[in-house]
Amino acid sequence: MVKKYFGTDGIRGAVNSKYINGDMFFKFGLASGTYFKTQKKKKQIAIIAKDTRLSGYTLEPALVSGLTSAGMHVYTLGPLPTNGLAMLTKAMRANMGIMITASHNPHHDNGLKLFGPDGLKLSDKIEKKIESLIDRNINNNLAKPKKLGTVKRLESGNEDYIKIIKKNFPKDFNLRGLRIVIDCANGAGYKAGPELLKSLGAKVFATGIKPNGININERCGSTYPRKIKSEVKKYKAHLGISLDGDADRIIMCDERGDIIDGDQIIAALAQRWKNKKMLKGGVVGTLMSNYGLEKFFKSKKINFIRANVGDRYVKEKMQKNNFNLGGEQSGHIILGKFATTGDGLLVALEVLFSLRKGKKASIFFNTFKKTPQILENIEIKNKDIIVSSEIKNSIKAAKILMKGKGRILVRKSGTESKIRIMGESDNKKLLQKCINIIKKKIK
Repeated sequence: MVKKYFGTDGIRGAVNSKYINGDMFFKFGLASGTYFKTQKKKKQIAIIAKDTRLSGYTLEPALVSGLTSAGMHVYTLGPLPTNGLAMLTKAMRANMGIMITASHNPHHDNGLKLFGPDGLKLSDKIEKKIESLIDRNINNNLAKPKKLGTVKRLESGNEDYIKIIKKNFPKDFNLRGLRIVIDCANGAGYKAGPELLKSLGAKVFATGIKPNGININERCGSTYPRKIKSEVKKYKAHLGISLDGDADRIIMCDERGDIIDGDQIIAALAQRWKNKKMLKGGVVGTLMSNYGLEKFFKSKKINFIRANVGDRYVKEKMQKNNFNLGGEQSGHIILGKFATTGDGLLVALEVLFSLRKGKKASIFFNTFKKTPQILENIEIKNKDIIVSSEIKNSIKAAKILMKGKGRILVRKSGTESKIRIMGESDNKKLLQKCINIIKKKIK
């Protein structure tokens, strides 16, 4: 389904570009407010949270103006993890929730993620309906003067989110005696992350907690794991937690300083959940999930299926197949028993709960051997060249060479102007050769 504004995870792009500007955010607010206010409720409510980007101060007022112009009553929460917004959308019985963020992207990008009243990201079908309202004459969506919405700031968002998370664990669960490093990427989790861990009694060493509007994801967070690795060694911590800009991703580091990606976290949790008879159905990964993970699940007789890249598509497959665990190598992990979308802090607590009897992180995460993987991200102006005959032929040639020895995946990024090439094989020379064949044609 081809969409005009929405990508794989909401709307995202460079600030003050074609879609990411005040004018368009007014239209996004007006259109989404018009769509969601059709619910039969006494008060039509939208809640808004954001990460720490400087551009949030420009885009949030425009979004609020659009929503109130549609007749929605708006509550703004300030910086808050994405799943905190999803949880509070459901808890407050709001019509909708909007997160202003560009996730793991650098500060000069921004965007938004939309959630329905159930706390779930929107389906392609609903996004298309909202897109049709965006392109409609503005006057058709404006509320009458007496029906305009109001705006109120809520300061308790992080506190309420922490309370909801902690309710998922026994009251006597604590982290006393543990030394934990957390890198909040100077993003949306900079308050909730350290506060959550400290409230459970951990000795916390926090970094990436001084956002200035432009340092989000800058040489820190889940896209820069070497930061957490050095901090774990420095403080001799039991575990390292690294979030991204909106805290819906997590990459970890064990006590030895080894980086633990999303696939390894999913494997460890799936194995534990199966042993405890908590795993429901199986696990959903993505096209990017390591082949070694697939082989591990096969050996453990755990059902495994792949979804398109994007935690929204993972969640859709989880619902369709009645699975309660899924996620991505990048650290988007959905614990279906507790959440509707990826949540780095929730996943961190589930891992820490698994380690509560003194088990070392290095042992817990020692589950499978990764198949060597190479990922190349190529910046390009027109991502649609991926369907050209030249590129198609190069992909076909690479796959013929790789047949029976690994796999090749080429796809457009849903959030950036990039084409991503991923290859997996135990034959590293062959792997690089196949990737170079495609890379050369794209460039």
